[in-house]
Amino acid sequence: MKKAIPLILIALFLFSCGDKSRDGDKEEEHQYFCGICIDSLDVIEGKVQKNDVLSKILQKEGVGYNVVNEIAMHKRDVYDTRKIRVGNRYVFLMSRDSIPEARYWIYEIDRITYAVFGLTDSLSAWRYEKHVAELTSHIGVEIRSSLWNAIDDAGCDPTLTLELSDIYAWTVDFFGIQPGDSCKVVYKEYLIDGDSVPYRTGEVVAAYLKNNGEGYYAFAYKQDGRTDYFDEKGQSLRKAFLKAPLNYRRISSKFSNGRMHPVYHVVRPHHGVDYAAPSGTPVQSIGDGTVIAKGWDKKGGGNYLKIKHNSTYTTTYMHLKGFAKGVTKGCKVKQGQTIGYVGSTGASTGPHLDFRLQKNGTYIDPLKFKSPSAEPVKKANMDGYRAVVDSMMQILREH
Repeated sequence: MKKAIPLILIALFLFSCGDKSRDGDKEEEHQYFCGICIDSLDVIEGKVQKNDVLSKILQKEGVGYNVVNEIAMHKRDVYDTRKIRVGNRYVFLMSRDSIPEARYWIYEIDRITYAVFGLTDSLSAWRYEKHVAELTSHIGVEIRSSLWNAIDDAGCDPTLTLELSDIYAWTVDFFGIQPGDSCKVVYKEYLIDGDSVPYRTGEVVAAYLKNNGEGYYAFAYKQDGRTDYFDEKGQSLRKAFLKAPLNYRRISSKFSNGRMHPVYHVVRPHHGVDYAAPSGTPVQSIGDGTVIAKGWDKKGGGNYLKIKHNSTYTTTYMHLKGFAKGVTKGCKVKQGQTIGYVGSTGASTGPHLDFRLQKNGTYIDPLKFKSPSAEPVKKANMDGYRAVVDSMMQILREH
């Protein structure tokens, strides 16, 4: 079950917040809209329709051309009304006279920000922003089919799964998560005044992922101006290499010193891992490095790339359908950068990536390789980090 722990209490409500004033024993509640008292005004709502322009919208409520022109030409520092968008909401605040007069026009720029235009003699204009409360929420799920579905079924934004996959990219093979695994997450949410449902899910504060019988903690901590994720001992979860170079459907062939080749039908070494995936699936470099080879492998590898990451490690990506734009021999690539696309070139029976990893010139099994960690929490920061871990551990263990 999803639960929320408010950090900031919501004090005002945009559309119906009360401003109470006391006169003796009498208490009076006033109604406000975008900071304007509407006790004596009527609220008329509308939406921008196709082919609507400012003059068409305002003149429907009797606003004169001079006022329209003043807003359009001289209030662009507040909002350029040429940018109004179809479907966006707006509001007129009308007087309650025998002939109603439009006093204000308020345009919803986005769910938080409004442009307010006074339509009387003063022709004032300003921006109004809703108050946004920050909440710390947590969720705990058991995985029956996928983590995405488990989080969605618990009533949480399933895109939280994407952030978790980034956090654990160096630690857990996210495509190896299976039924029986579990996950607990503490994360930020943001709630707009007057809404009962958060409009945005924010960053993960802490998490615990149990995969294949092993548990992995992640705690957000900021040092040297950058927020990273660390385990319970302060070791960084940001490794030197990604766990896998693509989003794959299955592993069709593992590292072996003697495998029956599916095309040549002879036993020969297979010093890589085959990831079966649809043709055109993006392939990413597992780490920063330099492309040292690009072209056609005459021994059956088809289109391939070879990347040198440092003095120790080199990776090779084979059977590519094609190469990403700008990826050439000698160029620098970043971790997670798309370098090519899954194909079936060379000696191949179907679309897949043959991924190979060398350490000091010797092929090693990518599935058994443990990547070195990035910089841990500094010794001088450990007391502060332990305080964060202790507080988050309590939440993770209680729920």
